[in-house]
Amino acid sequence: MKVLTKLRRLIPEFWDTDPAAGPYKSLFNYRRIWRLAIVLLAVVALVPLIVMTFIDYNVTRTSLESENLLRAARTTSNTRRAVSYFLDERKSALEYVVLQEDVESLLDPQRLSRVLEALKQGFGGFVDLGLIDGQGRQVAYVGPYQLQGRDYSAQTWFTRAMDKGDFISGVFRGYRDVPHLIVAIKCPERIGGKQYVLRATLDTEQFNNILSSMDLSGGGDAFLVDVHGMLQTPSRWNGPVLSRTSLRIPEYSDSTQVMLARDESGREVIVGYAYITDTPFILLLVKPTAELMKPWQSIRIELLWMLVVSVAVILLVIMGVATYMVGKIYLADQTRARTLHHMEHTNRMASIGRLAAGVAHEINNPLAIINEKAGLVRDLFVYKKEYAEDERLLGIVDSIISSVERCGTITKRLLGFARHIDVRVENIRFADLVEEVLGFLHKEAEYRSITIDLDIEDALPEFQSDRGKLQQILLNLVNNAFQAMSDGGRLAIAAHRQGRNAIRFTVADNGCGIPEADRKRIFEPFFSTKKTRGGTGLGLSITYGLVQELNGEMSVESEVGRGTTFAITLPLHANIKGEQTHENSSR
Repeated sequence: MKVLTKLRRLIPEFWDTDPAAGPYKSLFNYRRIWRLAIVLLAVVALVPLIVMTFIDYNVTRTSLESENLLRAARTTSNTRRAVSYFLDERKSALEYVVLQEDVESLLDPQRLSRVLEALKQGFGGFVDLGLIDGQGRQVAYVGPYQLQGRDYSAQTWFTRAMDKGDFISGVFRGYRDVPHLIVAIKCPERIGGKQYVLRATLDTEQFNNILSSMDLSGGGDAFLVDVHGMLQTPSRWNGPVLSRTSLRIPEYSDSTQVMLARDESGREVIVGYAYITDTPFILLLVKPTAELMKPWQSIRIELLWMLVVSVAVILLVIMGVATYMVGKIYLADQTRARTLHHMEHTNRMASIGRLAAGVAHEINNPLAIINEKAGLVRDLFVYKKEYAEDERLLGIVDSIISSVERCGTITKRLLGFARHIDVRVENIRFADLVEEVLGFLHKEAEYRSITIDLDIEDALPEFQSDRGKLQQILLNLVNNAFQAMSDGGRLAIAAHRQGRNAIRFTVADNGCGIPEADRKRIFEPFFSTKKTRGGTGLGLSITYGLVQELNGEMSVESEVGRGTTFAITLPLHANIKGEQTHENSSR
């Protein structure tokens, strides 16, 4: 219970307020205003925040992607230079050998062996060395394999070396059935009209070390392929040497390029590639995008948390500000309603007070004289025998005294009408109610020659409502009609049953009418078209409020120059908050 009580205190005062309920009517639906204020403030505050977060999200992601692409391009370019330098260095070493050594010395196995040993020590990566004549037969060989006298005339690398003067091959197995690559240089000397080619086999292991030493963060892979997609070095993802890669071979480019692709498993990867000049090799550097974007995942989570916390704080502040401001408006409206209600009561009391003063002056004094004289006459009749037994004369005197008492009752009713009391529900006959109200205005109607027509349905049932409020409603409407009509006007009051559970009565005049622009505002407090004639602008506003208090509906139809009709619909059975039921015994 304590928890519920504390939670209840958090609910703003206006939350359970019904604008149409209570003695003080509200002009606004505060729940709706509160929700609308929160929505508008949230849109104004959160949309820029979300847009900026989205922009920052995309900018950060794009920057990281660009950085990854740039890093891949830089690594690919550096690796290409390393591979090119490795191959060019070995090719230049062989070119130096053929320039420094004549063919006759190279035909000497011991000399050729010393040259091979010097190349191994000076550069590394050399496996064997051989001299091949113009017919493609290996005439001199030093190395771990039995390749003396082998015929290479049908080999592509041999014909290319003879044509171009030098050649670097891709990785192949050849006679030794081991993956290797060769560098071949055509000798400038001719012996007996014959040409020779110096051929060296390079160690692929050392060649592979260049790629394996690369910094491939994020689970990347770097390898060489030829134009047919055959692996020239081992690949972490694609398999051993001379296997076929699953990646598409990119088109030729003079410079290093980077592109986005998908591997055989559908995973998105960044591919950096470069064609190595004067070789059959294509360098491929492959990195999975997901691995490279892992830093972005943490940034994204941080952005998301920042957005969630910011939205929560903003919404809490907005709800607090909206609740505070709407609460202030609600309190101001309640103060306005109380003031207006007090003015309504004051206005009613002033009007009825003036009327009561006139009645007291015009009726009470003559009534006192009549009552006194009638009592004296009756006493005289009682003391004289000739009159004491005349029942007709005594009846006339009693009738006079009874009429005086009736007039006193009317005066008391008038004063009771001016009294401000709580809601009191009783059974009402509409014809009696109209007679009571018109009794106050009958003399004015006669003086101004105003005709009053009544059209009240004979079978109109009694209904439950507050008599005092209905009297004031009718009095205000008839007063307004009198003010709108000139002398000799016509006022019509009609009442009929509306459906099964309501009655509808109208007050129509043939006065000046109300312009359409004013009809929309006539129920607003202090709006009046008669301020130059002393109007306060409260009569119709009070009347409208009273009709709402009785759970009724009020409408108006008017045409300038032809008159105005006010229509009010009331329920037969009252359901008024704070009502006190009272059976009318004088039906």
